[in-house]
Amino acid sequence: MKTLKPLQIEEANTNSQEIFNNVKSKIGMLPNLYATMGVSDKLLGGFLTFTETLKSGEFSAKEYEAIALATSQANGCAYCLSAHTAIGKMNGFTEDETLQLRDRTIADPKLNALTTIVQEFVNSKGHPSDEATEKFFAVGFNKAAFAELIAVVALTTITNTVYHNGGFEIDFPKAQNMEELQIA
Repeated sequence: MKTLKPLQIEEANTNSQEIFNNVKSKIGMLPNLYATMGVSDKLLGGFLTFTETLKSGEFSAKEYEAIALATSQANGCAYCLSAHTAIGKMNGFTEDETLQLRDRTIADPKLNALTTIVQEFVNSKGHPSDEATEKFFAVGFNKAAFAELIAVVALTTITNTVYHNGGFEIDFPKAQNMEELQIA
């Protein structure tokens, strides 16, 4: 059963309506994910504020999208894979690179270390291997980045889980299906 559904602006409470209007003015649309999260103005407002804070942190825009893609791949979220593929392309990734990030075959050592540890975080419920952690630090990330990585994985997992429990269409160009990939 899909418990959550996108709200129309007039169905939302006053705080969510304000957030919806701010999102629409910034990006030109209200994504179905946000319209669904708006059932709780605290969830949507807190999520957007924390996301904005983290996007000014240790990771570049491309690294942030790599984290979101790897998390969404590990969690099997078609909506977030589609959204972050589109955003990743806006931040300079090619279509092939977005696929390589998702299956951890990206040639860039820093991005590869990042997507590897992300998928280990998700698949091991927060317990990445020593090898993946050492590789993360060896390519130049610091402890602040490690802490922020945990937060970005958690935020992306929130959106993945909202989609899994929501009844809404993907309103981004659909990402390629990678079910045939065996993600360890």
